[in-house]
Amino acid sequence: MARLRFLLVAALAALFLLPVSRPETARPTAPGPFGAYVGYGADGVRRVSALGSWLGHEEPRVGHTYLPGDVWRNIEGAPDFVRLWANWRRAEPDRLLVLNVPMLEGTEAHLPDAEVRRQLRFGAQGRYDGHFGALARRLVSVGAPDTVVVLGWEMNGVTYTHRCGPDPAAWKAYWVRIVTAMRSVPGQRFRFDFTPNRGRDAVPWTRCYPGDRFVDIIGMDAYDSPRGLSFAEQVTEPYGLRAQVAFARAHGKPVSYPEWGLYENGDDPAYIKGMVKWFADNRPLYQTITDYCPHGVWRCRGNPRSTAVYRSLMRK
Repeated sequence: MARLRFLLVAALAALFLLPVSRPETARPTAPGPFGAYVGYGADGVRRVSALGSWLGHEEPRVGHTYLPGDVWRNIEGAPDFVRLWANWRRAEPDRLLVLNVPMLEGTEAHLPDAEVRRQLRFGAQGRYDGHFGALARRLVSVGAPDTVVVLGWEMNGVTYTHRCGPDPAAWKAYWVRIVTAMRSVPGQRFRFDFTPNRGRDAVPWTRCYPGDRFVDIIGMDAYDSPRGLSFAEQVTEPYGLRAQVAFARAHGKPVSYPEWGLYENGDDPAYIKGMVKWFADNRPLYQTITDYCPHGVWRCRGNPRSTAVYRSLMRK
């Protein structure tokens, strides 16, 4: 009996000494890895650190940049800034390098649909496999074998030559060939991010999905547009934010947001609040705001209200 009283007293003492656990609602507002697109080369690498200083905490964990899509040599990773970003990635073990990779040269040449269709079919037949094998070897050789590859982004729109709409079947077959070519390179640990524009755009992005074996992440570029569309409507619109998360869960994939930022609704702090809360609720693998005008909140001075909100929320 005395031993029982002793154990009861000890248990009560331990209970009062235990720290109080905080409810789930007390979690950080903007959890998880984040960064921003702040430039290509050495200036971009330096700006990642400066962004952290501006926010008042450690340097962002995510570095995001793009390969030029003008000629194949550059899509193969010829620009020396690939090495600079690889050096940045290796400096800390928990950093993440995100690289947007065009699927075709002349990626912003505004080619007609017939030519896009022809190029996609060439890709699906394997004509361009060597270019992507070269890129994979380049990334491994400079020390970035675990790069997140945002391949053929915004394929459901009309901006880029690598758009899906002119021939979705050829586009998907071409994606599979690229991923297979890059995965065949020894030492690689790439993850491939399928990233459409938010919403339906020119074609529903689900028509372009190449299959779970060849996709690791379901991304979305989610700018504050079109004019007059509230954040709540951006969540619920067909092929919008909610649809992306549901699709990713159904396919067992994490989500990401390689591009987001202000746009046609101007200086819109409600959008910034909505996006940051969306990240907190849905825990993306990473999110990187596009930080130049008109989208940005740090280097763009035209959005002062949104800048104040972003800085306040991201500092928590």
